[in-house]
Amino acid sequence: MYIILVYDMGEKRVGKMLKLCRKYLNWIQNSVFEGELSDVKLLELKSKATKLMDKEVDSLIIFVSRQERWLEKEILGKERASTDIFL
Repeated sequence: MYIILVYDMGEKRVGKMLKLCRKYLNWIQNSVFEGELSDVKLLELKSKATKLMDKEVDSLIIFVSRQERWLEKEILGKERASTDIFL
């Protein structure tokens, strides 16, 4: 499945969440990631993220689609990190 993940974390936890998300998804910009994940990997990511979070102040939003082709993405301005792969 195709995932778009967005988070808003307290200053003390934001670096740890960034490192965690980079292990599973492609960094897009600031606290935004996207990529393909299996059900098992998504559950693993959620479990680890939940342990890092302070649920009183932090938030994590995950958008799920069957495939990337079902999404339209338009970028205005500078693209922070390209997810295109060149061979």
